[in-house]
Amino acid sequence: MTRWSATGSSELGDLEPGTRQRAQLRVRLADTAWTALCVVLALWAVWSAVGTARGVTGWAHAVVAWVLLAAGLALRAAAVRRRTRL
Repeated sequence: MTRWSATGSSELGDLEPGTRQRAQLRVRLADTAWTALCVVLALWAVWSAVGTARGVTGWAHAVVAWVLLAAGLALRAAAVRRRTRL
């Protein structure tokens, strides 16, 4: 008998609408999506800033990347604050 089957309390149960697990799943997926977006934007911003410093890419790419990163981080912070107030 495995450890997981011996302790019956560790099961999640059904992910039916309205259950606590379903709400937590939605929040965790949103956190993962926001984190992935911020990481991609941060990599793009740094890459374009380095490219601008080396003269490879235009400064407009770096500006757009940094603006999008700032907007994404601001929205992420607002979402976290709103979630903790509820």
